[in-house]
Amino acid sequence: MKSLLTPGICLLAAAVLLHAGLVTPSAALVTFALYGALIAGLLMAWRFHSSRIFFAVLVLFLGQQAIAYFSSGHAATSGPGSIALAAVGLLLPFNFVLLSLEHEKGFTFSSGAPPALLLFVESVIVAVLCRPDALSGAHGLHHAAAPAPLPFATVLAFAGAAVVLLIRFLLFHRPVENGLLWALASCFLALRFGGAGRIPAAYFATAAFLLAASIVETSYLLAYHDELTTLPSRRAFHDALLRLDPPYSIAMVDIDHFKRCNDTYGHDAGDQVLRLVASKLARVSGGGKAYRCGGEEFAILFPGKTTVDVLDPLEKLRADIEAGTLRLRGKERRQEARGPDRRRTGPGNMGTRARIQAGRIQTGHAIRQLSRPTSPTEISVTASIGVASSRQENSSAEEVIQAADKALYRAKAAGRNRVETASSRRRGVRSKTAGIA
Repeated sequence: MKSLLTPGICLLAAAVLLHAGLVTPSAALVTFALYGALIAGLLMAWRFHSSRIFFAVLVLFLGQQAIAYFSSGHAATSGPGSIALAAVGLLLPFNFVLLSLEHEKGFTFSSGAPPALLLFVESVIVAVLCRPDALSGAHGLHHAAAPAPLPFATVLAFAGAAVVLLIRFLLFHRPVENGLLWALASCFLALRFGGAGRIPAAYFATAAFLLAASIVETSYLLAYHDELTTLPSRRAFHDALLRLDPPYSIAMVDIDHFKRCNDTYGHDAGDQVLRLVASKLARVSGGGKAYRCGGEEFAILFPGKTTVDVLDPLEKLRADIEAGTLRLRGKERRQEARGPDRRRTGPGNMGTRARIQAGRIQTGHAIRQLSRPTSPTEISVTASIGVASSRQENSSAEEVIQAADKALYRAKAAGRNRVETASSRRRGVRSKTAGIA
C-alpha cells in the first residue's frame, strides 16, 4: 500500500490544493511548471534509458497541446476543442496501457519506431477530426465558465486503463505502472475541468512530475532491491545497519550445497532455488527483515530482539525452507548419451548403401531420444543459519556480523541444515534431502 500511494498521492494532493484555491500561483508560473516538468521528464527518461516513460511524457505533451490549440487556450466546451478533448480522452489511456504492456528496450530504432509511428498516426487523426475549417468558426464561440461533463466513452476508457494499470502494479510492483496510474488520474482531472487553462495545466504538470518521479523510484528500486529475489539488497542492508540501536540480532543464512545445484542442474535451476528461499525469508516471523547480501548468502535483522527471542522464528524458517521443494526437468540433454557416433557405425568394408541405411536408422534413433520426455526431478533445499546479538551499548554491527558468520560456519561444519548461535552450540535437525541438500 505504501509503494502504491507514494509519491503519487502527495503530488496529486498538491495539485488539488491549487485547484481548491489554497495555493494561487499565476498562470505564467503554472505554464512554466508545465513545460519544465515535460522537459525534465523527457530528459530524465532519455538519460536513464526509459523509453516507456519517454513516450508517456510525449503522449502527455501532444495531448495537452492538441486540446490547448484547438480550444484556443480556454476550457473545451464545444467545437474543435471538445472534439480534441474527446479524442485525447480515448487515445491517452489507450497509449498508457500499451506502454505498460511493452517491455523496456531502451532507445533503439527497432524499439522506438513503432510507438513513434503510432503517435504520428494518432496526431494526424486528431488534426483531421479538428480540421482548420471547423477551427475557423470556433474562435467566435462563447466559452462557458463551467466545463461540460466528459463523454461516457472517455470515462470508460480511463476507468478500464486504471484497472489494467492497477492490476499490473499489484502483480509486478514496478514504479512504472505506479507512475502511469497516478499520471492517468491527474490527466483525467485535467480533462474533467476543461483540458485547457490554469487548473488543467496544473494537473498536466502534475502528471509529468509523476512520470518523472517513477524514473527516480525505478532507480531507487534497482539500487536497493535485488532484481532476482525482490528482497532488499546489500546496500539496503548496510543502510539498515546504520539505524540499528541495541539490542538487536543479526542472522546470516546460507543455502546448503548451492554450487552443486548450479553445476548439476544449471544456473536457471539455481535462480529458482534462490527465489524459493527468498520467498521463505520474506515471510520470516519475529519482527525480522531479510536481505540478500550476494550469491546464496542472506541476512536477517531483528531490531530490539535478543538471541533467545529469535531462536524459535529462525528454527521455523529453517523448517519452512527444508519443506520447500522444486520440480525440475531431468538433466540437460547435452549430458545424456546419444548413442555411438555415426562415423563409427560399422566395419570399414561396409557398402555405401548399407552405410547410408545405418546412418538413417541411427539418426532416427537420436531424434527419438531427443524428443523423449524427461522425468521431472524433485529438489529439496536446506539452509544453515548463524545468529548473534549485540552484547552491550558499544557493540558494533560489524562485530555482531562476524559473530553470526562464525556461528554459520559452525552450522556448516556440524552437518548443515541447522541453526547455531554465537553464544552456544545448538543441536540442529537434519533430515534426508534430495538433490542439493
